Amino acid sequence: MIFTVVTLVLLTAVIAAAVLSPRLLPRRVTVDDAPDRPHPFGSEMSWLAVKTEDAQRLAAILGLELRTANWNSGLGAIYDLDLADAFVFVSPPIEGWTIVAGVSLPLPTGGTFIDKTAPLLHRIASHFPDVQYFATFPIIDFYAWARFENGNLVRAFAAGEAGVVWDIGGLTPEERRLGLSMIEFRGVRDRHGDVGGPLLLHPTEGHVLGVADGWSINPMALEGIAAEAGLGWVAYAPVTWRTERLRSAA
Repeated sequence: MIFTVVTLVLLTAVIAAAVLSPRLLPRRVTVDDAPDRPHPFGSEMSWLAVKTEDAQRLAAILGLELRTANWNSGLGAIYDLDLADAFVFVSPPIEGWTIVAGVSLPLPTGGTFIDKTAPLLHRIASHFPDVQYFATFPIIDFYAWARFENGNLVRAFAAGEAGVVWDIGGLTPEERRLGLSMIEFRGVRDRHGDVGGPLLLHPTEGHVLGVADGWSINPMALEGIAAEAGLGWVAYAPVTWRTERLRSAA
């Protein structure tokens, strides 16, 4: 169902370099270790927001080997077309949250692809009280958000041009305030014809950022947070995050 979305992502300059050609040598990123204040990001990006100030512990759970980098160089790496699929940026703690961002984070998938997003989130959620996932890729009309609290999945939603991939849990108050809703036409669902069933108001990037703002932190508004200059980290994204097709049964 999500074949078109994943294919388009893979065929972008960012992902195609990893999938279509072997990496003979590891790509290197130039980092700056001069502390700086948070820089905004979010568009054409996936990220985790984890309720912890222990970035080292989070990195160990994710299988990341960290290298110190400030906001400017770290975000520069994950937006660089030649580097983005190979790296993630791990932020210094912001108001009790640690952010892990990168297009290399797995996307929710369906159909003929292995789901790597849900298992990753379940693993993180077994160690931290609040784990959130967001993705917004307007260029392919794909948007997603998910939240685990105390190890339990409370909400997961993802939709692209191929339709809804995730829809788990009830609408949260933050989603309702943004006008996102599933509307069922009473008396119409069982009728014959083209109408009937639920009507989904398709999300936008603004909705993803709005949910992030309600649940934790809107990364596009980081400049407005009163945070001191600091340092985060960059790390190579694990190979296990790469998109894989399901093997056909023999």
